Amino acid sequence: MQFSALQLATILNGKLEGDPEVKVHNIAKIEEAGDGMLSFIANPKYEEFLYSTQASILIVNDSLVIERPIKPTLIRVKDAYSAFAQLLEQYQKMVGAGAKTGIQQPSHVPASVKMGKGAFIGAFAYLGENVVLGDNVKIYPGVYLGDNVKIGDGTVLYPGVKLYDNSVVGKRVILHAGCVIGGDGFGFAPQADGTYKKVPQVGNVVIHDDVEIGANTTIDRATMGSTVIHAGVKLDNLIQIAHNVEIGNNTVIAAQSGVSGSTKIGKNCVIGGQVGIVGHIQIADGTKINAQSGLSKSITTPNTALTGSPAYDYKSSLKSQAIFRNLPDLEKRVKELEEMVKQLLAEKALLR
Repeated sequence: MQFSALQLATILNGKLEGDPEVKVHNIAKIEEAGDGMLSFIANPKYEEFLYSTQASILIVNDSLVIERPIKPTLIRVKDAYSAFAQLLEQYQKMVGAGAKTGIQQPSHVPASVKMGKGAFIGAFAYLGENVVLGDNVKIYPGVYLGDNVKIGDGTVLYPGVKLYDNSVVGKRVILHAGCVIGGDGFGFAPQADGTYKKVPQVGNVVIHDDVEIGANTTIDRATMGSTVIHAGVKLDNLIQIAHNVEIGNNTVIAAQSGVSGSTKIGKNCVIGGQVGIVGHIQIADGTKINAQSGLSKSITTPNTALTGSPAYDYKSSLKSQAIFRNLPDLEKRVKELEEMVKQLLAEKALLR
């Protein structure tokens, strides 16, 4: 499959510089791209490759300054990274499961399942009773959907995804391989004899539109009600979201983080990798939490930046770190002052 520079520029609404008829048939990193390949520059660190790359077409930012002759035809856009992502999305749809429809065999699809137009179910998938699939839903092989699961238009479930009974997933959601949605929350009541009695988890998980969830991430069903992931949330791989958690619109969380039960995270928060968050607290909109931090209390002021364990104000933490690094020098100076004081006192005693 080939595309000309003119075709790509039309798709991206970009400005062409160079040969509009040059064609590409593959994509590659700028430092590795050869003839007939498409690449992009968004990070200034890679601008050095602009003059050595053998790519046929490059997507670049409007602001990029060309200082000497180059080989590729350029397509100038407002945001090269987003434009390249847009092309990759279209490419994936054409060559991946996005181009497939129908039901592969063997698979288990009861008569009670409702499928929208253009839906695809891969081999060895298991669908429970009364499952509802929207238009253009793509289910890769080995997916399990429990009873009464609902999935919105354009959602993609990669191999090995598991959705327990009554889970609800919105439109244009991406669930990567191995993620588990709707497993029991960690609810156990301590007993007088030292054992633990399981508390039944009878709620569900609700995932709103345009959410992406990474491989092997787990989201527990609510004890009662719903664990809710709001629109636009992006969760990395290997994240644990406990029962009755709520995550606000467009919040992003990096890998290996864990959120304990009933915590409410606001909108547009940015949470780094390996962050631990205790249960039953609230985190204000726009909060930023540095990697490997531990949050043990509510954050009520929006747009707060935090770091450390226990996490506290980011700027104060930097000041504290600077003081900590200077402690050996401060100790040395204190000892020198102590010696000076001793000498002064000794001299004063001799003068009496």
